[in-house]
Amino acid sequence: MISRRSFFSSAASLAGAFGLSSFTHKNKVNGISDALLNLQKLNPEEAIHDEDFWNQIHQAYTVSPNFINLNNGGVSPQPKIVQDAVDRYYHLSNEGPSYYMWRIVDEAREAIRLKLSELTGSSPETLAVNRNATEALDTVIFGMPLQKGDEVVATKQDYPNMINAWKQRERREEIKIEWINLEMPQENPQKIIDAYIGATTKKTRVWHITHMINWNGQILPVKELCAEARKRNIRTVVDGAHTFAHIVFNLEEMGCDYFGTSLHKWLCAPFGTGMLYMRKELIADTYPLIPHHEPQSADIRKFEMLGTRSFAPEQAIGHAVNFQQAIGSKLKEDRLRYLKNYWCLKVKDHPKIELGSAIHDKYSCAIA
Repeated sequence: MISRRSFFSSAASLAGAFGLSSFTHKNKVNGISDALLNLQKLNPEEAIHDEDFWNQIHQAYTVSPNFINLNNGGVSPQPKIVQDAVDRYYHLSNEGPSYYMWRIVDEAREAIRLKLSELTGSSPETLAVNRNATEALDTVIFGMPLQKGDEVVATKQDYPNMINAWKQRERREEIKIEWINLEMPQENPQKIIDAYIGATTKKTRVWHITHMINWNGQILPVKELCAEARKRNIRTVVDGAHTFAHIVFNLEEMGCDYFGTSLHKWLCAPFGTGMLYMRKELIADTYPLIPHHEPQSADIRKFEMLGTRSFAPEQAIGHAVNFQQAIGSKLKEDRLRYLKNYWCLKVKDHPKIELGSAIHDKYSCAIA
């Protein structure tokens, strides 16, 4: 459970954010705040199953009541407070673009970096704010030093954008990609680890690892894979598009070299927001995707040189972090897993249904 002090701190910040939003009925705002304050009275198991509490959280969103959306992973809906924050920052920028955009809002990214470091368990100096997981991972795929003949191990289950990025680098620079085919669903992590090791040679320089497979929710044993790669002096690129703010983990403890994610998925941040993590020692020798005046700088900010873009969405990331922390990352993960198990356990033995996802808590959560 969240400590009493940290909970009230998070709840207070969230209530303040609600106070700035333009809900039609103030009672709805008060109801959500009350639900969060009452959360401390529940033990973890009670909180997972408290439908009254989750109904109040539901009220924080503006999703249409006219249909049931069973795919919230690609782009999750944003709480109303996040939508309102985007509007406020957008209108602020329009009051004096060259002043507010370049002198005020651009510099405010440092506060966002600090908030994200709280969720990742890593130094803010290892985090860059960008637009999505594809941009973050393409920065790594095209920016890391590789030479003709170097080999990369990746899987046929990796996200198509990442597969295409590696294929393009293979075609242009004559590196070699070893594609492995994972057996899924899988609840034996050693089989996945053995597949990577079996495809590795003395020329292997990179393991590309998808933390959670997007189409069936399989969670790979990333921490163990990163440890195996480190033994062999192999760099690890982790696609965390579907795990950040979905399941609880610590990036430093994970031991990966690179990590990319989209914040508009499970964090429920504005559309077109993402994050890149890079181990501090590797920043200098990794080139930015968009040129920087010091491409071999050891400053993580060199990966944020995107030119002119909308600052409003990235500034609203902080409100999404506040919302996540007010609920609690572990409680959110447990609730998501409960909802998935609710239907999976009912259909898994049905003679006309084949379940394509793992059930064990360690290898699955919301996606199935």
